[in-house]
Amino acid sequence: GWAGEGPGAGGKNRHVCHAAARLEMGSLWEEFNRLGTEMIVTKAGRRMFPTFQVKLSGLDPLADYVLLMDFIPLDDKRYRWGWGSGGRGPDLGVLSPSLPCRYAFHSSSWLAAGRAEPAAPGRVHFHPDSPAKGAQWMRQIVSFDKLKLTNNLLDDNGHIILNSMHRYQPRFHVVFVDPRRDSERFAHQNFKSFSFPETQFMAVTAYQNHRITQLKIASNPFAKGFRDGDPEP
Repeated sequence: GWAGEGPGAGGKNRHVCHAAARLEMGSLWEEFNRLGTEMIVTKAGRRMFPTFQVKLSGLDPLADYVLLMDFIPLDDKRYRWGWGSGGRGPDLGVLSPSLPCRYAFHSSSWLAAGRAEPAAPGRVHFHPDSPAKGAQWMRQIVSFDKLKLTNNLLDDNGHIILNSMHRYQPRFHVVFVDPRRDSERFAHQNFKSFSFPETQFMAVTAYQNHRITQLKIASNPFAKGFRDGDPEP
């Protein structure tokens, strides 16, 4: 469905107050989320799969907008993938209370392994088509397929820096480009934010849950090499 209200939607500029975003490939995101989505982070940077894509509505067709994303930690823990306590232990409940019992893993699961590491440098990713008219953004699906995740704290390529074995929530922001000379006074009114809980994930340097590996291979058109038994290109 459409997400019409991000946090703090009250008192927003008329150019953003009616903005709504619908997550594309929602059923695939849900399928991953039921298993506990994992996203690979590498030193060079790795694209997300599923790709974060949204369909926008409610923008002013003639106004200019900038679209961007950031990623916030979901909790103050770091995790490890290990043996559970004979089926559904308390660990999975801590990780995601909404998961039905049938998705518990009888051999291994995510376990809290201590306090989170210091937060990685906060970065945002601007959609490369920004700024653009509302009409252009609403005309087609907006895809953040250029966004890459890295665990390199010294990255100078503008990638999103995340700590491996930590959980994150992607956030999507629509920012109205205010032409007023004193526009910075109204900055808090000129944006609207959206979070889709089904897109949260664990950052990893290698997939831990074999079911995630299987689903990525089955649903990712770029994973053909895996399906053919060849190593990743």
